Amino acid sequence: MKQAKISTVLPAHVLVVEDDAIIGLTIEQALVDAGVGEVEICPTTDEALAALRRKQPDAIVLDIHLADRDDGWAIAELVRTLGPDSPRIIFSTGMPRDIPADIAELGCVLEKPYEPEVLVDLLREPARKGIISRLRGALKSH
Repeated sequence: MKQAKISTVLPAHVLVVEDDAIIGLTIEQALVDAGVGEVEICPTTDEALAALRRKQPDAIVLDIHLADRDDGWAIAELVRTLGPDSPRIIFSTGMPRDIPADIAELGCVLEKPYEPEVLVDLLREPARKGIISRLRGALKSH
């Protein structure tokens, strides 16, 4: 009997919003080594917004405490307005309690420090359905 495998498909393009250069480069190297085709690092909110205007990534690894702003989750709020094909969000923070609960539900939360392989494994998992998708599914099944 064959076991069901977790998808090993990684996003083709990941935007890493991280102001700590060493963490950013470590994440970038782990993603590239795992097979992600394009990894873009943005150390500031403005650079992240400019990157999002240029090209929509498949996933965003988002530090919520950046040197230029202390509300990195505002990027997540903006991204979710892009609709059902919006990038998957993974919050990366040493202070997960600082993320408002309704914002934390927009993605997964990884508490720093974490091994980059944990991030890679998380990106391999199927994206969690949002509350609207779950409600639609529940309504269709009745």
